[in-house]
Amino acid sequence: MTSKDEVREGVWDALEEEGLARFPFPPHGRIPNFDGAREAAERLAETAAWRDADAVKANPDAPQLPARRRALHDGKTLYMAVPRLRDPECFLELDPARIDPEEYDRAPALSNVEEYAAAVRPEALGHVDLVLSGSVAVSEDGARVGKGEGFSDFEFAILTDLGLVGPTPGSAHRTASGDGGLASDAATTVATTVHETQVFEAATWPVADHDVPMDLVVTPERVVETGTPYDRPDGVDWDAVSEAEREEIPVLRELDPGR
Repeated sequence: MTSKDEVREGVWDALEEEGLARFPFPPHGRIPNFDGAREAAERLAETAAWRDADAVKANPDAPQLPARRRALHDGKTLYMAVPRLRDPECFLELDPARIDPEEYDRAPALSNVEEYAAAVRPEALGHVDLVLSGSVAVSEDGARVGKGEGFSDFEFAILTDLGLVGPTPGSAHRTASGDGGLASDAATTVATTVHETQVFEAATWPVADHDVPMDLVVTPERVVETGTPYDRPDGVDWDAVSEAEREEIPVLRELDPGR
């Protein structure tokens, strides 16, 4: 068993040494951009999960920019998290009906998104059909390693607590608790786009309860339907949330059952 940090360093080194990393450089310390990111986005767009999705929540990193652009071109409402969830309105909503189509490629870039997006609270998202995650490493059975800050998992857990994401496609339906969240009886697919260098046959790292497993792993060459054996988190693991995180992330303070 290797640590997640060892896995990250190995993937970052391999992408750099093999000339597969793309701007921004270096790939280390981030969700790495990679050669073929556009092709991976196009392959994702060929899946039924993508075609059927009306609302997509995507990470703001460079390798997923082609997929965010494709979402707008395909008429999907796109959501991105505010960096570090620092505001109470911690998601940015990009509605293609309110954006000039000539600006679709510009709007979802992290440096431009606030010019086009409406900042909204999490409950404004409604049901999310597809979650697109960035990864440093991922296994063919759906275990994911991010860059180590945990915000992607926080975002998913918050949406789970609010009843805005549904179960893994094909699983038994989950009913949201009666706390004002929406009923989540429609499935939510969780996908990632990566380079083949980032894909492991199986996880060589420990998989934590708060880690969100992937349903689809998409590379420029293939789509892996993981049939993941890993359970999704049921919501925020409050025992694992630090006091500093509660203070820095307004939505955590608001949702905290102990406050």
